[in-house]
Amino acid sequence: MLIAGFPAGAWGTNCYLVAPAAGEECVIIDPGHQAADGVEEAIRKHRLKPVAVVLTHGHIDHVASVVPVCGAHDVPAWIHPDDRYMMNDPEKGIGRSIGMPLLGELTVGEPDDVKELADGAKLELAGLELSVAHAPGHTKGSVTFGMPEAADIPPILFSGDLLFAGSIGRTDLPGGDMAEMLDSLGRVCLPLDDSTVVLSGHGPQTTIGQERATNPYLRQVAAGQGAQPAPRRGM
Repeated sequence: MLIAGFPAGAWGTNCYLVAPAAGEECVIIDPGHQAADGVEEAIRKHRLKPVAVVLTHGHIDHVASVVPVCGAHDVPAWIHPDDRYMMNDPEKGIGRSIGMPLLGELTVGEPDDVKELADGAKLELAGLELSVAHAPGHTKGSVTFGMPEAADIPPILFSGDLLFAGSIGRTDLPGGDMAEMLDSLGRVCLPLDDSTVVLSGHGPQTTIGQERATNPYLRQVAAGQGAQPAPRRGM
């Protein structure tokens, strides 16, 4: 399997291109602010053919390059219906102006083909199987994408802004809810095998085992306790 990831734009949002191998079809996850050039570089380097863009949630730092990327390759974008409105009106997702200079760099709107994600769906794309789990808390339409263990590759969770190395996503923006975040952590993350590799929306990769042992928020959820508001990272 090939996973090419890079942090993009003002918020350092991780964008991932996932394919069975170099030279094959791929899925693009979260092409955010100023991610289009990095996407094209990875496509050229690994000789990939995109077939879809999939989005963990609708915040502008994760979707800002969706229109140019989908347009360049004539592919659909998948997003949960609860977050779809943010593609057309990103300021509603953050509750404040993000500034005219930044807005001038963005192509706000939907690509020509938008498909909606549902909890429990299995996406068969580019020879890959992505399991969708609705995981509200950071936003109402946040999702994660899981990939099963294959050959000598451990299971993988693309966690978006649900779970980070050592932390969790912020819940103080419109649609954020700490109670929902805690429920999503317990329902989506805790049942996973410790070997599951977590590729999140910001920061380095980790594993479920590492987070189960050291992440204060996941530990509190496992113990049935509440959590304090998370440090701010990303949108």
